[in-house]
Amino acid sequence: MTRLRRKALIALFLFTLFIFGTMMGLRTLKPSDGFSDMAPGMDFIGERSDRRRLDVKDVVVSPGHFHMGSSDTKVVFTKSDRDYSIFYDVHIFYYLWYGSPTVDNKYIHWDHVLVPHWDPKIAASHAQGRHTPPEDIASSFYPELGPYSSRDPNVLESHMAQIEAAAAGVLVLSWYPPGMADDHGEPTEDLVPVVMDAAHRHSIKVAFHIQPYKGRTDQSMHDNIKYITDKYGKHGAFYRFRSSTGKVLPLFYVYDSYLTPPESWAELLTVKGSHSIRGTPYDGIFVALIVEERHKHDILASGFDGMYTYFASNGFSFGSSHQNWKAIKTFCDANNLLFIPSVGPGYVDTAVRPWNNHNTRNRVNGRYYETSLQAALSVRPEIVTITSFNQWHEGTQIEKAMPKKTVTRLYLDYQPNQPEHYLELTRQWAENFNKEKDKWLM
Repeated sequence: MTRLRRKALIALFLFTLFIFGTMMGLRTLKPSDGFSDMAPGMDFIGERSDRRRLDVKDVVVSPGHFHMGSSDTKVVFTKSDRDYSIFYDVHIFYYLWYGSPTVDNKYIHWDHVLVPHWDPKIAASHAQGRHTPPEDIASSFYPELGPYSSRDPNVLESHMAQIEAAAAGVLVLSWYPPGMADDHGEPTEDLVPVVMDAAHRHSIKVAFHIQPYKGRTDQSMHDNIKYITDKYGKHGAFYRFRSSTGKVLPLFYVYDSYLTPPESWAELLTVKGSHSIRGTPYDGIFVALIVEERHKHDILASGFDGMYTYFASNGFSFGSSHQNWKAIKTFCDANNLLFIPSVGPGYVDTAVRPWNNHNTRNRVNGRYYETSLQAALSVRPEIVTITSFNQWHEGTQIEKAMPKKTVTRLYLDYQPNQPEHYLELTRQWAENFNKEKDKWLM
């Protein structure tokens, strides 16, 4: 009997040791595994069983049926059965570069080339050529709408309904000047008014994400800001940000801002600059991209008003590494700068960069996204950006995706969750973000 009791105690001890070891192991997973420690008291989401599916068609709102919330960061819509909100401190990156034969007479971007590695030896060991839609597209996921055209009015309407369903109040539009485009696309500036009209129907605001087009300088940026403000500044969807000083100004994200030296930016963004926009009708809130640690000092010297991190791959850069956000926020607070962390549901760009496996971040059925959102909220930002609504090449999209298998491809999908899973997660975290902000202000 004594021997039996001893065996039972040993078994219980080993089982307890196993549970303890497992829990400690989960807590120490590396950031590249898609997890990080949760900050105490910040597990807001609640039981998954309480989550209801969000049906996009149920939340399309007629203009005028809303009232302002306790701050100017959200709109609360009143429905017959409930209230729900969209939040203007949740911004989401959006791309207009897709084309299809039915609308554009050819595929654009869905047939993206496989980008070769810069080292010829590495490039030789990977596939080359370009994708051949519709069965083979330049993405590891397959959109529920198929390889669509950004010019299709039905696609735009669906996108705005999905963004509204996700509660993201500001669409951050990837923008090139008239007649210009990325290396694999075609000009889309003529489509901006249609996007703004569609956004306005859903009470979504539009900010501009100025891309590093060929020949971009501080002087050309002056012209760009003047063009955007003159052409779109009076549109109901044009986004303006209320700063802590009470100023209400347009907000611009500047991608790859580090390509222009600080002394050149200072000519545009500081009061004493030779073609300064400060204090003029074209003044704004200008947010630079932080990639390397040294960039924070360059951003400050340049005269920018803040910094964002963009990349959805935790650990890819200094700026995109969650563990650095507290230090970046501290720097920004000390220098009166906005810190806008960017979060994403995952990252996989091997459909266009087949040699870049090491930067893949698996979605883990949404856990990677929730961990990223948690990391962002823990530094108490004024704004959070989502990378992205529809950057399909890099697998950062929250747009609805569908299971798809062809003779040559097996696409990733959101199963066992539904196609709207990441829209739902975004709404839940947007709501929690705003609840927490109310507590921070108390």
